Amino acid sequence: MEDDEGARCRVVDVVVIGGGIAGLSAALAAAENGADTVLLEKRPLLGGSTAMSGGLFAFAGTDEQLAQGISDDPERLIRDLRDVGGERNDIRLLEAYGRHQTGVHRWMKAKGITFDVIKLGAGQSVARSHHTSIHEVLETFQAAFLDTGRGDILPDHRAVRLLDEGSRVSGVVVESPGGRSRFDVRGGVVIATGGFSRSRELLEIFAPTQTGALPYGGLGNTGDGLRMAWRLGAGFRDMGYVSGTYGSHPETGPEQQELLCAFYLGAIIVNKAGQRFVDESLSYKVIGDACLRQPDGLGFQVFDSRVRAKSTPGVALNDIDFLEDKGRLFIADTVDELASAASIDGAELKDTIARYNDAVCLGRADEFGRDALCNHVGERSPITEPPFYAYPAKTLMTSTYCGLTVTPEAEVLDVEGSVIAGLYAAGEVTGGFHGIAPMTGASLGMGTAFGRIAGCQAANRRS
Repeated sequence: MEDDEGARCRVVDVVVIGGGIAGLSAALAAAENGADTVLLEKRPLLGGSTAMSGGLFAFAGTDEQLAQGISDDPERLIRDLRDVGGERNDIRLLEAYGRHQTGVHRWMKAKGITFDVIKLGAGQSVARSHHTSIHEVLETFQAAFLDTGRGDILPDHRAVRLLDEGSRVSGVVVESPGGRSRFDVRGGVVIATGGFSRSRELLEIFAPTQTGALPYGGLGNTGDGLRMAWRLGAGFRDMGYVSGTYGSHPETGPEQQELLCAFYLGAIIVNKAGQRFVDESLSYKVIGDACLRQPDGLGFQVFDSRVRAKSTPGVALNDIDFLEDKGRLFIADTVDELASAASIDGAELKDTIARYNDAVCLGRADEFGRDALCNHVGERSPITEPPFYAYPAKTLMTSTYCGLTVTPEAEVLDVEGSVIAGLYAAGEVTGGFHGIAPMTGASLGMGTAFGRIAGCQAANRRS
């Protein structure tokens, strides 16, 4: 039928906006709860930033950890999330994740998803970054959604406006190659549109100091969901904590991630003058801020063969083999030769490495306070074994972990703290979870968990 604006109208139970991990989780959960569900994706293909990620999920107390002798539990996970977030997180969201993450892990495994490697990452007191093929996850969730018989995926459909009727969100206006259409909902609308890393305008408004970072994230991450909810008076949270991620090659393109965290394996980071400028065991977000203040926004990860041997092929952040094969590394038999090849001040680099090695050999924290590999975990080693390596890297604006204020039930709140009935949100478009910095793997984990929660909530309120 036609509405009063002449747009085609379709009535469904739930509309999910965005086809990344949060959106797919929400759509699948809604359909599994019996809801007639439509998933809208403005790009031709699903995936968004999720498809560009490394496939790391932060789970605690899993069978995979137990098999590797790693002792972990939800309470420790919550403490670590709180610590890395500078205690600026909404503790209710962390506690909700702690309660739900075990069920999410089992939900994923029940659909055939497997986790191979478990890595130590930023903000973790024990290794809990569970690695899997992110493309297999996306394909599995998409197939499972369609297999319910209650799911419809519409690519090239951009949601442009939320409709409200009385005291609840009642639908979505959509633009597509076929023209403008409208979806009315019996249950609710889930916003899972990601952040605004691709919107220069919104970065200038909310994070002007970060505009020097390399733009990354899903090509559709222009803040659509944020803007639509903003018009309805939605509250925002954590906008002041937006920061890029350090560790990506200056020539990184959108087709493949080139993010390396060799510093969590034992590398140091120096600027063009050969000087360290940060404690490399801190969050890659904190390091990203520090790197933006260096000449040309450039920091070199410098390491030796001992660190090189820790490469894990196929695992994001630790795949040195991939980057070497791509020709992204400078390699030399001596530190002098390495400095010359990378255009780093050689004398200063030698002094920097010597001071670092002295601190390591004496078993004390160095001049920047570094006492371990990552988050006070892991034993450092001196940089002494040739060949030596340097990986030039900049700060990458992969994501903007801030946005809509939500409850533990994924309900969107207005600026006065009241629930906007019928409106839910999950993933990068929300604020409150990460605080000042995210834990490695928490982004995909929370996107999946709160997407699932949002889908269930939206389905259960249908009339």
